[in-house]
Parts: sequence; C-alpha cells; structure tokens
Amino acid sequence: MSMPIPGSEIFSSRPVDPDELARSLPSSLPAHTVTQEQVDALDPLTYEVIRHRLWSVTDEMGEALKRMSGSPIVTDANDFDFAISDELGQEVQVGLYNTMLVGAVDLAIYWTLRHRATNPGIAEGDMFLTNDPWVGGGLHQNDVIVYQPVFHEGKLFAWTSAICHEPDLGGVGLGSFSPSAQDVFSESLPTPPVKVVRDFQLQRDTSDLWIRRSRVPMLVALDLRAKIGANNVGRERLLTLIEQYGADTVKAVMKRMMGDAESRLRTKLESIPDGSWSATGYQDQSHEGDRGLHRITVTTTKTGDHLTFDFTGTDPQAGVINCTYAGMRGGVMLALLPILAGDIPWSAGGLMRCFDLVTEEGTINNAAFPAAVSRGPIGPAWQTGSLVAECLAQMLDRSLELGRNVQATCCGTWDTAVIAGLDERGEQPAPFLSIMMEPMSGGYGARPHADGIDTGGLFCIPMGRIPDVEMTEFLYPLLTLWRREQPDSGGPGRQRGGVGASMAFTPHGTSIPMGLVLASAGKAVAQNTGLSGGHPGNSGLDVVARQSRIAEVLASGTMPSSLDELSDSIVPGQNYESSYLAPGEVFAMTWQGGGGYGDPLTRDPEAVARDVAEEKILPGSATSVYGVVLTGRSAGGTSIGAGSDVDHAATAAERERQRGIRRDRSRMVGATRGGGDVSSAKRLDDNLVEIAGSGIACRHCSEVLGGAGDGESLGLAVYEGPSTEAGPQILADPSDYVDDAVVFRQYCCPSCWTALYSAVVPTDHPDAASTLGRSVVPAGRG
Repeated sequence: MSMPIPGSEIFSSRPVDPDELARSLPSSLPAHTVTQEQVDALDPLTYEVIRHRLWSVTDEMGEALKRMSGSPIVTDANDFDFAISDELGQEVQVGLYNTMLVGAVDLAIYWTLRHRATNPGIAEGDMFLTNDPWVGGGLHQNDVIVYQPVFHEGKLFAWTSAICHEPDLGGVGLGSFSPSAQDVFSESLPTPPVKVVRDFQLQRDTSDLWIRRSRVPMLVALDLRAKIGANNVGRERLLTLIEQYGADTVKAVMKRMMGDAESRLRTKLESIPDGSWSATGYQDQSHEGDRGLHRITVTTTKTGDHLTFDFTGTDPQAGVINCTYAGMRGGVMLALLPILAGDIPWSAGGLMRCFDLVTEEGTINNAAFPAAVSRGPIGPAWQTGSLVAECLAQMLDRSLELGRNVQATCCGTWDTAVIAGLDERGEQPAPFLSIMMEPMSGGYGARPHADGIDTGGLFCIPMGRIPDVEMTEFLYPLLTLWRREQPDSGGPGRQRGGVGASMAFTPHGTSIPMGLVLASAGKAVAQNTGLSGGHPGNSGLDVVARQSRIAEVLASGTMPSSLDELSDSIVPGQNYESSYLAPGEVFAMTWQGGGGYGDPLTRDPEAVARDVAEEKILPGSATSVYGVVLTGRSAGGTSIGAGSDVDHAATAAERERQRGIRRDRSRMVGATRGGGDVSSAKRLDDNLVEIAGSGIACRHCSEVLGGAGDGESLGLAVYEGPSTEAGPQILADPSDYVDDAVVFRQYCCPSCWTALYSAVVPTDHPDAASTLGRSVVPAGRG
C-alpha cells in the first residue's frame, strides 16, 4: 500500500455542501442565484420547454465533440460525456454516454471554485483542463475534462463540460497502462485544473505542454480542440436560451430539474421496505506478477427515502487496481442511474442528494495519492457499480412493480488490450497506438421477465458502440480473423444472460513485433454474477497463438475460425501483462457476457431449443446445463440445431436426474421446518417468499427454510466443486491466475432442489445461508 504524500490532501475529492461552498466564494466572483419562490412560481409549460432545450444543448455538445474528434474512442465507441451544471457545479443535465463520469464532473468544479477562484481567478472566457482523478472530472488520468464557467451580466451563471478518454497521455506503459505500476509515478502524470483557454484564446504554452506528453500527440491535440468546441457550443446555446427566456427563468428551471429528480427518487425509495443488503466481489491480481485476489465489499442500506453505501471492509489499495473517491462515486452512479432512475430525467445533481458514501481512505475504491489508478474506471469503479447494482436488485426484486428494473450483473469489468508499433503500409513508416474497443459489446444481465441482451453493450455507456472492422483495419496494421458472438457465454438461468463475444487478429502491414499490454479481471473469479440461482456469465480469456500457421492457412484460401486451426502453442495472457505480438502470430480475446436469473433447470425448454437453433448455446449445453433433451433432423450429437424439437418426457426425467445429483453431492447447513402456506406470502425473489410469523419459504415446494428469528440462518443444501461445474462458460483454470482456491458454490432448497444461489467465488467468500433472500431492517425502522 502506498503511503500518502504530505500535502497531497489538497487534491482529494470529498462530499461538498453546496450552501457552504456558495458562502465561501470570494466577492470577486459573484454568482447568479434565484430564490425558492422563483422556482416554485414556474409554470409547467415554460418548465418543460426549457428543460428539453437544456437536454438538446447537451446533445448538441456531444455531436460537436464527435464531429471534431479524430479518435475512434470518441467517434466510434462513444466513450465520452458532457454536462451542464449550475453556478456551483451541481449537474443539471448529463449525457447518455459514459455514465460513470457523471459521478466525477461536479467534483472538479467544486475543487476549482475552492482553489482557483482567487488565483489565477475564474473569469468569462476561461476554460480549465484536468486529468487528476483525485480532483475529479474523470476516473483515471486518461479521462480528460475541459470545462468552462458561463457568465451572464458579470455573474457566474453555470458551467459546461466535455470529457473523453484519451488513447495515451504518456507514462511507462503503452496507452498509459503500466501493468507493473506500484504508484502513479509510473503512469501518466495527473494534472490539476489549469487554464487552457483564457479570454476565449487557447493558451499555446499550456496546450503544447499538454500534448507533448503523448505518444499520439495529433489525436490528443484534436481531442483538446474538440472539447473546447463542444464547450463553445454549450455556452452559445445557453446564452441564447437566457436571452430568450431570461436568466432568472432559466436558472429557476435548472434548480427545479434537480429538485424534481431528487423528489421523484425519494418518492420511489419511500415505497420500498427499509433494509440492508450486501455484496462482495473480487479483482484477480493487482499488478503484473501478482497472484492474489482483492476484495471490494458494500452494504447498501435504505432508510426512508435515503440510501447509504458503506464500503467498510474493502481491501487496501494495491498495484494498479485502484480508483479514487471520484471513481467510487462514479461506480455508484453507474448502477443508480439505470436501475433506480431509468424513468427519471438524469439531473444528477438532484439524484446524488439521495445517498451517502461511507468509505475508508487508502482502499481499492478510495485510494490515497500516490496510488496507481490507471485501471480505475474499468476495474474497481466498474466493479463497485456492479456490486451496488447487485444490492439494488435484491432490494427491488421483492416489488412486482419495481422488479422490472432488476437485472443480474452485466459483463463484469473491461477487458483492456492496448497495441502499439510501426505501421509500414504507407510511403513512410508511422507509429500507431490503439485500444481495442470491441469489449464494448458485452452481454447484459438477465431480468426476471427477460433474457439479457446479447452483445447489448455496457451498463455504464448506454450509447456505446464497437468500431467498424473495416475502419480498424484501415487505421491500423491489423487483419481481423473473426469477431463474433460467443455461444455459452451468457450466464445460464431461467432467464439467460446475454452472450458476450470474441475476436482474433494478426499483424498485417508491419514487419516488427507490436507491443501488447493486457489489463483485465474476471478470469479466475466471476464478476458477472447471476441472481436467484442464476449462474454467472463466462470468464474472460485472452490468449496469444505463438508459432502460428496463419500464413499457410490464409495462403490456402481459408479464413480460420478457431485457434486450433492456427497453432499448437496457445499461451494464456495474465490479467496484467506487458507482452508482444509478432508478425505471423494471433491474439484472441473473449470478453464477458451477463449473469443469469433463476435456476437454469426451470428455463422454458422451448427457449433452450431456440437458443440452440440461434447458436446462443451449444447443443451439449442444452442437456448438461438446462436438462433439456432435444430431438430433430440431426438427433444424436452436436449437430442438433434448427428444426430441433423438445422431448418433454425425456427432459422431465433428465431434470429430475440432475436434481438428484444436487441432492447427492450437497451437505446441509441448518434445518428446515416443513411445509408452510405460501398462498398469501410476500415475494422476495424468483424462488423465495416470506410467510408472516413463520420465516422464509421456497415458493416452488412451500418448504419453510427458517429465518424467522433475528440472525437465524436458513436451512439450505450447499455444494462446492470445481469452478467449471458452473457450466461451459467458465473458460479458464483459476490456478492459471491466482493462488487462492476458487470454487463453484451453489445453495439449493433441500426439498425440491431448486438452485437459490450459484456463484464462482473463493472459498472464503461470505456465507449466503445467513443473508439469502433477506434484508436486515435498520434499527428504529419497522
């Protein structure tokens, strides 16, 4: 663990009281404010018109950024965002792009108001730039925000901001990822807020200083100008709106938008029973050479109309798998926006008033300077969001109305592959660097009423896309061999998790090896957790085919479709690794699908047959995972597919046989109480109900499992076995990555043998028998 450097605390982000911040502004920086009476006096029509105009302004800012940027990260993958904030930095309207960034933008503005208001000052025509994740704005150094104050009649009225991920900003590693980093000094240098535009003029000294650090300076320079252009659009449109409707009216709408978002979320929370839910997840390895598991844990408590996310117990910061307070906050917003605010306008400044964060500084998701944080948003912040989502899903699953927003964990965390080398296809060889953005097409988690979306994208980037293969091959010396959905990558369940995908490429147009940097997680321990007995989605897998036969295969006129055709030397890539890819070799990456929902043995057999026909699962999995026996045109092997029918009698027998296997291999934990009356019981999730005065029962067989008294564990059957017993989606041997023992753990009802919980976890993972299906009601609440 890195020790904080004295004096670095000035750069730390912390919760901000807007009223206290307003009182602390110097007299040289007057702010435009309105009274609550002015907010309440808005007529509904004016409010809606201006609210939608502000929404359209942010959309136009995003289009300006995309049109001016030359980076595929922005133009193709949509990994960026933008916002309009009030005079104090509270976010009024945000974009539908990278929602993790929503949790960090306001922190940068708060910091700037506190530390830049008098020296060098905040004036009309200024723009600030920062990539310091301890200040905010972004979640690691490659997230670069440009933001500006907007003045009206000499008073600070609002802020606009634009942020995107830069492909490289220097540091030891390609793409500013250093898999062996132990502190931030091996990564891109964090730059605190600095004026990059003064009196509406780009400061050439500052911009040159900024661009000089990058291995791809032209892209970084173009992105800088794109963000300045997006802010210019935001300012012009905002001032036009003020001219049309008046400053007081526009500001009143901005305040009302945040107040409405807060009110609607609080009303929704009030309708949900109070309680407390916990989730724990892991990151495989912390840096190159590490073989440990590193834990993030959260307890989510709902009391009345307020949430508290308590991360106490999370492991100390380590290696490169850290994020700052801004990253943790961004991870919370990643989950909260789609799950709780999917039907509420994303006026984030109001939504963030509805929760508190409890955290220990110096931990993985609240790292102290100078921790290495290059993996921040795509590792610990993302996993923080997945764990919060798991808690919120448990909270909502007991409501028939709100249960439609329940979703198993999506595709784990990001699988990073950075390549760099020399492009020799032109008249003059030129250096290149690229981050492979294909993992943007992850699988979504399953819902109680629907399968997860296959290669549907990322939970945190609603508008995300993957690059066009032809454009990738045009820009870089690569030949893509395949990019396809991966059968059996979605988590098995009553509702199946969305499948992920894989791709393979080989150098093409370069004669020297290219550098290859890997940074990922979810290879040893599943990060795409299922719910209510649903299994996790697939584990990630990155491999390099050394001494491959790719040249011979292509020369024969064949396009390969599997690694077996190419090489007998397949080398698995570690989670964190600096490697290379030489001409004639092949790199293949498989990223993660979503978790399943409910016991796979309760899935509709016709849906399983449809999955086989559509190659979402392989024929063997229909029987081995779902217990479904298919007949059809090609019965008797793996060729069963289109035209297959379900043998319902054989399926019933096979499912009963598999439940018998569960019975024979499991051991009991606690004791059950016999049958109960579930006719008027309260739903807890897909399998469990609560009988008033009796405890928790299985809704399938009415067996009362216990849990009537405080702290009483349920009577369950538990099994632990090799991780591969979770299904064919578990692609790798955990011992290739970590030293800790990793198992497939499953809890079942000991009467009907329905799976209630299924996970791939280390052996010391918290016991689910004491918490499954229940929440702890906070003290003082009924």
